[in-house]
Amino acid sequence: MFTVIIWMLAGILAGVLSRGRQLRGIGQIISALIWLLLFLLGMEVGNNATLMRSLPTLGMEACILALGTTLGSIVAAWLLWRALSEKGNGHSTSTTDGNVLRALRGSGIIVGFFIAGVCIGVFGRVPQVLLTSEVSFYALCALMGCVGLSIGHSPETLRSFRTLNPRLALLPVCTIIGTWAGSAFFSLLLEHRSLTDCLAIGSGFGYYSLSSIFITEYKGAEMGTVALLANIVRELITLLAAPLLVRWFGRLAPIAAGGATTADTTLPIITQTSGQDLAVVSIFHGFVVDFSVPFLVTLWCSI
Repeated sequence: MFTVIIWMLAGILAGVLSRGRQLRGIGQIISALIWLLLFLLGMEVGNNATLMRSLPTLGMEACILALGTTLGSIVAAWLLWRALSEKGNGHSTSTTDGNVLRALRGSGIIVGFFIAGVCIGVFGRVPQVLLTSEVSFYALCALMGCVGLSIGHSPETLRSFRTLNPRLALLPVCTIIGTWAGSAFFSLLLEHRSLTDCLAIGSGFGYYSLSSIFITEYKGAEMGTVALLANIVRELITLLAAPLLVRWFGRLAPIAAGGATTADTTLPIITQTSGQDLAVVSIFHGFVVDFSVPFLVTLWCSI
């Protein structure tokens, strides 16, 4: 746990120190490492016959947890919306198919690598060295170092925080607490999953790639697969239901539902449905929740 966090903090420090220098290809490296780790996870899943037989059950568990975490965060955001005396209807515009497709494309690529790994694990001969925890652990450390480097190197994030409405700074806290509440409540439907397991899965906050990798390292491929599917479903709910969430729960609801993705993949949908004036709130929210994922997931996995 601490080794991975140290890698991330070291990356942030390196990013701050390297400001003024151009970093080329860091985004591509991060994407490649995520694809590699999910490909390895897929091979581990496909190579495990018992796990493959239980995959439909795992998918149902994932949908239950995705619904619980999303509902919990939405209710918390609605309560904050009411407390701030904002008008719940807001102003919204329709979501275009192009933005939805662009946002879904990245998810599709990641899911494709996972499925490819599963297929190779089922039908091919997987080198045993690729299934060892050391390979995925080293790749995870490299990923966290690169993520930290990207965060520390960009001064735009800090500048956007300075323009944030102080009243809305509580939204990430509401998302985290609401997600945990939803995870805890819906864990009652999953008798064979412990409360801490459900809280660890929920603490991915839609960041399916990173959270599933962490959970796989600490809890195994079965729970990692549930985490991957649950957080993918959460992002899909945000992308496809954002206009309805604004209408029923207020303009903060899509941001809370998006969790860690609101600074990137779900940002176009959020700005169109919740309004351009909440773009900075969405970026701030995404950054804070995104940054919390490694700490909170490993915390619940360690308890």
